[in-house]
Amino acid sequence: MNLKVNIFLVLLTTIFLPILVQAQEHVGRVLGVTDGNTITLLDPSKHQIKVRLAEIDTPESAQPYGNRAKQELSKLVFGKTITLKVHDTDRYGRIVARVYVDTLDVNAEMVRRGAAWVYRKYARDHGLYVLEDQARQAKVGLWSLTEAERVPPWEWRNAKQRPSKDEATIPAYSQTPQHSTGQGFTCAGKTKCGQMTSCAEAYFYLNQCGLTSLDRDKNGIPCESICR
Repeated sequence: MNLKVNIFLVLLTTIFLPILVQAQEHVGRVLGVTDGNTITLLDPSKHQIKVRLAEIDTPESAQPYGNRAKQELSKLVFGKTITLKVHDTDRYGRIVARVYVDTLDVNAEMVRRGAAWVYRKYARDHGLYVLEDQARQAKVGLWSLTEAERVPPWEWRNAKQRPSKDEATIPAYSQTPQHSTGQGFTCAGKTKCGQMTSCAEAYFYLNQCGLTSLDRDKNGIPCESICR
């Protein structure tokens, strides 16, 4: 009898636990914004909760538009009281959720502004794809970047985890590695915006060569005279 009861309880947990997790809601005030898709929430019991916005992905801080995406999310949520509709918990222990400020769906708004991609691997809301198409057509936010600059963040992260053969052969002690791209850019000989032949080259020198002097106001955009 006990065995049957235990099996029944296991089945109930398996069937209904995911539904209960998704039904969870949290309310709290946003204490911090880590990047374009991660925030810290202070709940009514004074616990800090790390939250990853569900179904969207934003450029990493080292990517073009990465800092701008963070700024857009900050405008929407920083210091405000928000409601979370929980989807899951990720491998880093963050709550994965849709975020709302009153009735505003922040996840969808980030896509509408062109500050976020629809995260293909996890998105379930078809409406997000419609918003992304509209932002792409209007060339707002990250969609105003060139195709070379506009790399989906999940592809960018994968590329960073798998160094190319050329990168693998650079000696660890080398002080001036000659990184290059398909466009022929190399980390050598240029130090000023006036020497850049294009916005793409400026981004290459900022992100790949570490030439931070090109980004004077530290907003993630180098050489703003040519990268607007």
